[in-house]
Amino acid sequence: MTLASPASDPRLSRLRAMIAEKSVLRGQFRLASGGESGLFFDMKQTLLLPEGLSLVGSLMLEKVLESRATAVGGLVLGACPIVGAIAQASYAMSADTGPAGGGREIAAFYVRKEPKNTGTRELIEGHDIAGHAAVYMIEDVTTKGGSVIRAIEAVQRETPCEVLGVLTVVDREQGARAALAEIGLPLDALFTMSEFG
Repeated sequence: MTLASPASDPRLSRLRAMIAEKSVLRGQFRLASGGESGLFFDMKQTLLLPEGLSLVGSLMLEKVLESRATAVGGLVLGACPIVGAIAQASYAMSADTGPAGGGREIAAFYVRKEPKNTGTRELIEGHDIAGHAAVYMIEDVTTKGGSVIRAIEAVQRETPCEVLGVLTVVDREQGARAALAEIGLPLDALFTMSEFG
């Protein structure tokens, strides 16, 4: 299930066009999940453009604000620009509307694959999420769900907060939704792979 219809939201139409033009690669690719695919989403090509990142941040923020989440996080590296964009968009919105208008700031954090052996040596970097009751996990592309499930397990092990679900830019429709459902979490996507052919 996607978050909204491109027909009803021009931002989704524009973002889909950007992804199709800049991030969809065709050929033979090995995926992080271990599988092979003739279609690869190089989301950095969209997410590191100001317009693309702004669109993703504002669209995902709307879903986050429908919930009681007060923070978003994701696995290094794909989710890093997105969680930052959501946090920035929430600040801009809360400054415009204030709490009375429904605006609230959303904090951001990253989950490392393993702690660094320098600095703070933390597995979870960024905003301290220990004081947050509920969070959303963010992905750029979701395939089988293994990476985000490992990040969720790290958050649940390291902090007392509740993970409400996963938001992704593109769901490759290759098992992530079912894998997350098995642990009681929903997956929401801006787009599915089938929308790109």
